Amino acid sequence: MNERKPDWLKIKLETSGAYSKVRRIVETNNLHTICSSGRCPNIGTCWSMGTATFMILGNVCTRSCKFCATQTGKPLAPDPDEPQKVAESIKMMQLKHCVITSVNRDDLPDKGADFWAKTIAAVREKNPQTTIEVLTPDFENVDEYLQIVFDAKPDIFGHNVETVKRLTPHVRNHANYCDSLQVLQKSHSNGLITKSGIMVGLGETEAEVVETLNDLKNVGCQMITIGQYLQPSKNNLPVSEYVTPEQFEKYRKLGLEMGFKNVESAPLVRSSFMAEFPDKIKKQ
Repeated sequence: MNERKPDWLKIKLETSGAYSKVRRIVETNNLHTICSSGRCPNIGTCWSMGTATFMILGNVCTRSCKFCATQTGKPLAPDPDEPQKVAESIKMMQLKHCVITSVNRDDLPDKGADFWAKTIAAVREKNPQTTIEVLTPDFENVDEYLQIVFDAKPDIFGHNVETVKRLTPHVRNHANYCDSLQVLQKSHSNGLITKSGIMVGLGETEAEVVETLNDLKNVGCQMITIGQYLQPSKNNLPVSEYVTPEQFEKYRKLGLEMGFKNVESAPLVRSSFMAEFPDKIKKQ
């Protein structure tokens, strides 16, 4: 698809003092964010609001999903000081809500699960009033590894199915739609608020999006994000369609009617966009 981006996808670049502060904290602590590694279109907005999504376990992924701009290859060994650096940065930003994600680390014996648990513990110890949202890989759907993260008790456990079932083999690398649903079901069974997200504009049909929402609801997912896929580089999948704001609103209303507690559905919505508003989190 070679059409120009529609007006509703045009973004004003934000470079406020808050943006500079977040950038300085991230760079000073040698941290990685999905905001920059994933070339997120909301980086200016979020950093100007004093928020960022921290990416642990380095910035090199062991998988090569066709939608993602994150570098793929052989990662370096995890930085043992990273959990404390993330915790310190969150304290410096005075965040009420933080979001942590990571690259896939299929090279590690536990796929990075223990490192995840240590990061959650470090953040909670230094920031006891901050709610913690995680957006994790699938840990190859191994119960033992998932349980390590579940036992760390993040306030929200997120794992994205990314796309509809039919397109999963074409879009994701070494990831399985049914495995992702099982990961979310296990999170829900462990009493965690469970969240997922999908991209549209990859060639899916409306019926397939509805089917995906039903699948997510049936495994106990309570929060969902739906956003437009944007090709981050010429090496990634092309955009098949620019979905209209009206269609996103239709999906939002449908999700709420289905019983999701929170539905963020709009062209520029991403997994952690506007996640910092804690009124969306309902303790159960």
